[in-house]
Amino acid sequence: MGGNGQRRLRGVSAVLSLILLAGLGATSAAGAATEGSATPAVACSLSLGSGGARGEHSRQEIRATVPPSITPTWTTEHVYTAGGPWMSSRFQYEPGPAGGGHADGWVAVGDGLYRSQYNTDENQQLVGRPIYRRVGGGWGMFRAFEESQYVDASFDRTNEYALRNQDGTLFRWTVDAKGGWHKAGTAAGFSAVKAMALISKTRTYDTFLANTHSGGLYTIHIPTKLPMKPVVKVVRKSTWQGFDTLIAQGCGNGVLLLGINRDTEVAYLYAVGHANGTATPIQNRGKLPATLTPSTYFRWGYIPDLDRFGGE
Repeated sequence: MGGNGQRRLRGVSAVLSLILLAGLGATSAAGAATEGSATPAVACSLSLGSGGARGEHSRQEIRATVPPSITPTWTTEHVYTAGGPWMSSRFQYEPGPAGGGHADGWVAVGDGLYRSQYNTDENQQLVGRPIYRRVGGGWGMFRAFEESQYVDASFDRTNEYALRNQDGTLFRWTVDAKGGWHKAGTAAGFSAVKAMALISKTRTYDTFLANTHSGGLYTIHIPTKLPMKPVVKVVRKSTWQGFDTLIAQGCGNGVLLLGINRDTEVAYLYAVGHANGTATPIQNRGKLPATLTPSTYFRWGYIPDLDRFGGE
């Protein structure tokens, strides 16, 4: 495996932090979902990204009203060649001082995985050419990929996760300061998983929320220490099989969860409280008032210092 591309500088200015929070839907302390509750204030929102067949990258803001509301925000054309990526991690968008910005994330194109980076102007259109750094082949055998980067004032770790199609094996790698990948364990037994979304990341563990083909909804708690031994807990036993894609955004002590059905091109938004097995509160905020045409969907996230999740 190769490198993950240039690390973005941390410790951004307060001005840029405020711009980012305003642009990507921050949750105010007063409006956050409290622990044991699945009721977010309107301030909670999720930035939905998509990579379309024309090679464009788009962002839409989904707010946790009832029913949820959705606002198109921008489309950046010609990021990829026609067809675009078929799998994506979350993407980070960091605003620049002149009104443009920098986008950074992982995509699978063909059989390769690439670190994808590009700059935009004040209208979110390309400036220069996108950069793609290949991390090797064989990625056609995977069906899900996500990056978990946890950063605080004295600590920085990056874990990469991928779920293999053939046998449901979950892979993990750690990434060092120079961008080198290192194997950090595998775990078998996830062949029933249909989709998964990151809901927690701390110094010592990551947690995913996953649905299965039979309809169950589970948390997968993964300690960062070796050996890799996930702990799986049931959240709901049925009715969740319809979603092909799950996307989560932190909201107080829980998350907003978007479930997308590719066959019917519809999506539903849920407020999920702090994970506690079958006692986890889940509130259906309703169906999105939009048709989600076939695309590769992902989450637009914050810079790592601000991209907090406390879903478990």
